[in-house]
Amino acid sequence: MFREVNGKLHVEGVNIEEIAESGTPVYITSKAMLENNIESYRAAFPDARMLYAVKANNNISIMRIISKKGFGADVFSDGELYLALLAGFKPEYILFNGNSKSRKEIEYGVRTGVKFSVDSVDELHAISEVAKEENKEVKIAFRINPDISPDTHPKIATGLKKSKFGIPWEEVIDAYKTAVKLPGVKPVGIHCHIGSQITDLSPFVEALNRIVDVAKKVEKLGVELEFLDLGGGLGIDYHAEGVPAPSELANKLMPTFRERIAELKSEPQLWLEPGRSIIGNTTILLTRVNSVKKAYKNFVAVDAGFNLLIRPAMYNAYHRVSVANKMGQKEEEEYTVVGPICESGDILAENRKLPKVERGDLIAVFDAGAYGFVMSSQYNGRPRCAEILVDRDRWFVIREWESFCDVVGKQIVVDF
Repeated sequence: MFREVNGKLHVEGVNIEEIAESGTPVYITSKAMLENNIESYRAAFPDARMLYAVKANNNISIMRIISKKGFGADVFSDGELYLALLAGFKPEYILFNGNSKSRKEIEYGVRTGVKFSVDSVDELHAISEVAKEENKEVKIAFRINPDISPDTHPKIATGLKKSKFGIPWEEVIDAYKTAVKLPGVKPVGIHCHIGSQITDLSPFVEALNRIVDVAKKVEKLGVELEFLDLGGGLGIDYHAEGVPAPSELANKLMPTFRERIAELKSEPQLWLEPGRSIIGNTTILLTRVNSVKKAYKNFVAVDAGFNLLIRPAMYNAYHRVSVANKMGQKEEEEYTVVGPICESGDILAENRKLPKVERGDLIAVFDAGAYGFVMSSQYNGRPRCAEILVDRDRWFVIREWESFCDVVGKQIVVDF
């Protein structure tokens, strides 16, 4: 969906220079690629329930496309829950995740009728209390910490023993014992999540086995399980080196799932929470070159920094870059692409061979759809950029460029 036409990068049928005339920096998403990714999961897991991980990208237009394909949603705050409902996700297929839910968030979740992934016994009691007050029964799962170490960045490994997420899998049975006695809550599932950007499939199978081991003990408490949620975490191909597809994950996972649930009295459905692998490769961040400076190295200074894409600074993450208006030209020199932020760590791409870069050129940062705009900020007083959705030869603004009014909009000046 991203291709060269006469030396220019095109997103589907649209020349990116056409979009750039309206302003840069800007996020640009291919609708066709998004739909392809959705269908790849639906085909690989026809009997499973997919919950889109809203934290990856919470643009409502994008989420509406996903919700219309029958996905549920994994949300991590009342704000994400609000956005998911606006986008059309059905409450019965929304799982309210998170390790530190406030009373306000619990009240909103109970009133909207979503399911909860419960992270602690304290949270369990809080949900029970709110459910009694609202005269409702809330379906819950406990998030277990499976103590599994996938090969990924430590900051996005969520199933480690030392992680803040979940209840240790060896101790969670006591939590289920408490839950079955409490009013207002009904345990119906088990949830875990081992991390993000995982390209080795074996940890998913290990986590599944751990969940089923727990499920067998939970059933002995009289709990009828409706779902086993394995979370998300399948990686995408940032380095263009090849990564497993959803079909490969299914081929690895489903034989074990079918074999192990035969050991259960219940017939739980498999739930998965793809996020990055749905939206990550659908989007580029397009940014214009303000200057090229030969110093310790060749610095290309662009109009987007870690205020818009924090992953390289936060995780030392790699994103492919191209000179979008000079596609196919010979790579002449090595450049480091840096942003306009007053921080030495504001580096988008380091030591990349590119065609000769000049002021006014356009740099495309690929695979920026997940944890891109959603983690952006107004640091250094910079308004955030727009988001564009491309559908064949048409493009639509799905989030407007911010202005200085958005930077100061909630501030109150006190006259001393």
